[in-house]
Amino acid sequence: MATTDSVVNLSDVRKQFGETLAVDGIDFDLRQGEFFSLLGPSGCGKTTTLRMISGFETPTNGRIEIEGENVVSLPPNKRNTNLVFQGLSLFPHMSVAENVGYGLKKAGVDADERERRVEDYLDIVGLSGYEDRNPTELSGGQQQRVAIARALVNEPDILLLDEPLSSLDRKLRQRMQVELQQIHERVEGTFFYVTHDQDVAMSMSDRLAVMNDGEIEQIGTPEEIYREPASQFVADFIGDTNFLSGSVETTDTTAAFQVDDADASIPLAAPSVSGDAVASVRPEEVSLHPVGEGTVDGEVVDSHFHGNHTTYIVDTDEAVLPELEVVVQGRSPVSTGDRVAVGFNADALKLFAA
Repeated sequence: MATTDSVVNLSDVRKQFGETLAVDGIDFDLRQGEFFSLLGPSGCGKTTTLRMISGFETPTNGRIEIEGENVVSLPPNKRNTNLVFQGLSLFPHMSVAENVGYGLKKAGVDADERERRVEDYLDIVGLSGYEDRNPTELSGGQQQRVAIARALVNEPDILLLDEPLSSLDRKLRQRMQVELQQIHERVEGTFFYVTHDQDVAMSMSDRLAVMNDGEIEQIGTPEEIYREPASQFVADFIGDTNFLSGSVETTDTTAAFQVDDADASIPLAAPSVSGDAVASVRPEEVSLHPVGEGTVDGEVVDSHFHGNHTTYIVDTDEAVLPELEVVVQGRSPVSTGDRVAVGFNADALKLFAA
């Protein structure tokens, strides 16, 4: 369980490569014992941020503190961090135990202590009995666990993970997510995970930061970021959503979101913005009704059955509205080609100033 004690703190960290500004004055902290993910699209600056924390890149300006010490001028081997790369880089000529204990040997740890710690960490990652195997004899998931044990055995202040699950197939990736969480709980360490995969970040993280164009858009728990996105980018990048353009119209007693140039008005209890706005509403907060009994009528033009839920695409009668995505739990009696009405959960509408 994470505490509020900061292990790592970044203050106004900036990185420029020539004329390219990769990271633009970011601030965040990593707390003792938490699983923190940095999530964003390719090229947003997240890997550069990880490399600056690890010491493989030097910030153009700003401060990076680990356990209260400014480490900007320290090389990687002088920082108590360890990095699990996307490419695992296991030594094929060494056994599993030799791979895991390599860093300890380089650090001069005596043989008995080295053997004890290698055994302990192979047990933590569920590979007891694999000490004498060659990495080439292991599955992809087992190789991942060897790399994690090798990074953890030196007991770093923070474990840095650079998309280590991205090369695994879907089922193995899901299983490794569970195992990585279990490893995190057993070692009670601080994990910093960089990824573009929102499913991985949302399912594993205590907190996460969403990054875009070198800046941090929002930091929070997965639920906060999904339900209370701070920007249109976050609402669009995390999960699926429907965007509606319009304006907030108020009287002395009422408020509503009026869709631009459409006969579609959604009552609001306490609007967070006024005037021209963009509304975001998640597909599961959109509902299907008989024609004439919702906000706007339309036709179901596509559907996708996912087992526990069905996704429908509705082309509304209002030409200015985009096709709407609707998620219904289980299978609904609605079929492609049916006429329906669409309703919106006004309490779940997120408004952004246009």
